[in-house]
Order: sequence, then structure tokens, then C-alpha cells
Amino acid sequence: MRIALDAMGGDSAPAVTVRGALEAVEAFGLEVILVGDEELVRRELGGGTLPSGIRVRHTSQLVAMDEQPSAALRRKKDSSIRVAVDLVKNGEADAVVSAGNTGAAMAISFFVLGAIDGVDRPGIAAVMPSAKDPFVLIDAGATVDCRPVHLLQFGVMGSCYASTVLGRTRPTVGLLGIGEEAGKGNELTKEAFKLLSDSKLNFVGNIEGKEMFSGAVDVVVCDGFIGNVALKIGEGLVDALAKMLKQEISGSMLGKIGYMFMRAGLPGIRKKMDYAEYGGAPLLGINGVSIISHGRSTAKAIKNALRVADDSARKNLTGIIGAGIGEAMHDANPDISGVTVNAA
Repeated sequence: MRIALDAMGGDSAPAVTVRGALEAVEAFGLEVILVGDEELVRRELGGGTLPSGIRVRHTSQLVAMDEQPSAALRRKKDSSIRVAVDLVKNGEADAVVSAGNTGAAMAISFFVLGAIDGVDRPGIAAVMPSAKDPFVLIDAGATVDCRPVHLLQFGVMGSCYASTVLGRTRPTVGLLGIGEEAGKGNELTKEAFKLLSDSKLNFVGNIEGKEMFSGAVDVVVCDGFIGNVALKIGEGLVDALAKMLKQEISGSMLGKIGYMFMRAGLPGIRKKMDYAEYGGAPLLGINGVSIISHGRSTAKAIKNALRVADDSARKNLTGIIGAGIGEAMHDANPDISGVTVNAA
């Protein structure tokens, strides 16, 4: 598989992106196309002949992390993220990965690649740790204002991702809300509950926020506003707990003694909580594979994002989602089956 990597995207690009690409080529046997300022990229590669599995595509522009997505879409057609997505559109790459401006990556991926037939809005599927296995949170920020049918589609897309990429058999799907009872929630979640209940998904009902990290379900469905808040709270909580634990251990002799007994289990916990293990979050619902990574991604995170992109492309995730959406919309009520595709 050929993966186009936005070499200029991220807080530490291109040093981190190039290193992550080299690690992915060595670990997974991928072909990576580094898209960005060729002089800077080659400098990170050490000059000379390109390593096996690495290609470089020069671009003259880049999208700043604080740049408006609409401006990047209109004015930066030779930016690293735009050209990387164009490579997928033109069939020169099988997937794209970017740790750059999230809004721009989403807007350009959706505009250039278009939506899967039947999908009204895309959703970001963030893989998050739990007490059991990792779960999929969708939408994690792509669509903040949703209709009930969007949440149904998120459920379908998240379930397809959990089964295809994470290997779950008939993934369980839960709707994030303020109570387990079917009648609780706002109008959006109550209507979405009905659609999800009537679908062929393995829908188990509403779940509260406190249940997300217990491993209660494989897929958590919510609108992008709530999902992004939940994602950021989770990230902040992990960082805060790590700092508190470090303070407690170093603050007293008793803490240091306790650490001696518990340190054998800490690496496993650290691995589960490390976002770099999951690489990046796919933007689902578009005609292609686009992986959006954290702006502060390490080389390890970039390497794993490239692995996720390769896995998604190899397993035809886009086609599987298309089939799932088609079936769900066919089975849905007549008044919502004619979903329109928008590029807004």
C-alpha cells in the first residue's frame, strides 16, 4: 500500500513525521510518500539517495495550525495536506495521514474525496482506552450540529470500523446520554435512540459518560460537540492522573516503597493510555481513507497512524462502510431514507 503523509503537519514536523515514516516502512513494509517542502524533508532524511520505501512529493505551501479551514481549502491548493489528499483522489496513494490542522484536514478530505453515497456528514472515529479493550468514540469533532439520522450513520460507520479494523465480532453500540433509560436525553438523542433501536446494529441502548471507560460497549455514538469535549476531558484526565501519581510517588518514602511493588504493572497501563499506540483517528464517511493525527504526535504515533491507514485501505473499510450505510438507509423510515450529500 502507498500512504501519502503530510510531512509538514504537526507541531514538530517535518522531523517527527519523517522519523515516523522511516519507522513505519521498516516495521510494516509500507511505501510512504512524504508530501511537503522537499529541501526540508530531504534534510531530515540525511540527503543522498532516498531510503527504500520512501518517496518525496514537493509542495510550495503549508497550512498553519491556526489557519481557517475555509481559507486553506480555497487558497492553499499546493499545500502539503491538499496535495496528499489529491494523491488519494488521483489513485497515486491508497490513504492519507496528517497531523496538521485538523479542521483543514477534515475539510479538504471531505471536499476532495467526497462523501460515500448515503452519508450526509462525516465522523471522526477516535479509538480510546478502557478497562477492557479500546472502544471507538464517534463523532469526536467533525460534525457538531447533528440530526438523528447522522447519529444512526455514525453508529453504522463506527461499527464497521470496530469490526473491520479492531477485529470485533458484532460490535456493541451505545448512545452517549445522561441516563440509561430510553426516554432520557434531549430531542436529538431520543429520536436517535429510536433509529438505532430499529436498525440491525447491535445496539444496547443509552450509556452514561461514566461507563465509557469501563468497556461497556465497543462503539460510543454522540454528536461531534459532545464527542470532542469527551475526548479532550479524557486526554486531560490521563495527563492529570499521571502528574498526580508522579507527585505522590516522589513526595514521600512510603510512596517510593509503594512504587516498588506496583511498577511491574505500570508499563501495561501506560501502553493502554498512550494515544501514540492508536496513531490517529479516521475520518469516516468519505470516499477514501484519511487518518487525522494529534498535532503533538510523536514519531511512534505517526508510525501507528500509517499502520492504521494501511490496515483500513487493505481491508476495504470504505467499501464496507458504503454497504453498511446503504443497508441502514434502506431499512430506515421513508422520511429519512433520502439522505442528501453536502460538502458544507
